[in-house]
Amino acid sequence: MADLIAVLTAVLALLLLLSGYASWRASRLDRLHLRVEGAAAALDAALARRAAAALELAAAPGLDPEAAARLGDAAAAPLRITDRRERELAESALSRVLRATAAAPGAPAGPRAEAEAAATRVYLARRFYNDAVATTREARAGRLVRALRLAGRAPLPDFFEMDDRPPESAGPAR
Repeated sequence: MADLIAVLTAVLALLLLLSGYASWRASRLDRLHLRVEGAAAALDAALARRAAAALELAAAPGLDPEAAARLGDAAAAPLRITDRRERELAESALSRVLRATAAAPGAPAGPRAEAEAAATRVYLARRFYNDAVATTREARAGRLVRALRLAGRAPLPDFFEMDDRPPESAGPAR
């Protein structure tokens, strides 16, 4: 009888430890998903600010009209797109046009500096977002997480892939 009580106590202790660990993992996954959501909101805000800065640069006097038109079109395009993959492509196109425009002679220093700063913030925000996604995906890859469905119904987050290299500072306007 004492052996049976010892075995039941050990099994009960093991179940308590397992449930405590599972609860901790589920809480961690929840925090990671919240971190991804926060990073996604920060990335969206940075992308919107970069588009606004690019539109300001496109409207600035002294910029070549053809370059201003290209930049204006590239800055407005991501704002109209709802599909994630198409938005990544549109944001990449804006990055390329912004780099070319910021490096062009005649780009006004003030709006150019603002666009460069906004592009740098996009670079950092995307990096934080993708780091959060990688950490969350890694945490969800465990056998126990999958077996006990600790992630619940939360969708697996996707990386945001785009060309986000900011323009190189061109120094003062010529």
